Amino acid sequence: MLRLVVLVSGHGSNLQAILDAIADGTLNAEVLAVVSNRGDAYALERAELADITTAFVPLKPYREAGRPREDYDRDLAELVASFDPDWVVCAGWMHILSDPFLVRFPDHVINLHPALPGEFPGKDAIGAAWEAAHRGMIMRTGCMVHVVTSVLDEGVVFATAEVPVSATDSRDDIEERMHAAEHVLLVDVLRGLADRGEES
Repeated sequence: MLRLVVLVSGHGSNLQAILDAIADGTLNAEVLAVVSNRGDAYALERAELADITTAFVPLKPYREAGRPREDYDRDLAELVASFDPDWVVCAGWMHILSDPFLVRFPDHVINLHPALPGEFPGKDAIGAAWEAAHRGMIMRTGCMVHVVTSVLDEGVVFATAEVPVSATDSRDDIEERMHAAEHVLLVDVLRGLADRGEES
């Protein structure tokens, strides 16, 4: 069984996709804990409803104390490591992880990003895709699951999924299509990792 810690910052629909796949028996995994950097993240409520351990780890106290982000990431890694996960999953996690976190889980932190490799890195990739589609510059965008490295959205890519777009789409149209693709892609990648673990 794949042991996961999921990092979240928002609504948590991708977390819910993982939980649903586990519940219906199509994903052989366990979510050990859900950790958020935002106390009002609805994803925490989703986790609590599923009887999963949650933690709120805000960056603000570190900033107010004049402590570097690396200290935050080091403490966050210590917390996550206490659950002994096989993989750390960034599912809507809005915080760039630095080396003090990543070295604790080498090549075992994955991120779901709403863009294809080399396209629209960083924040608001969906908004960037919508603007490009509105100008007639693109007819498709997509999402990917990749290994997190110190270079933003540049790690080894596990899988991608394309999402069609058009100049007449609203941002909501693209978001709806993107989230549907993300839910399938993330669960498929985790299923592959679980199957690989069973074979080893």
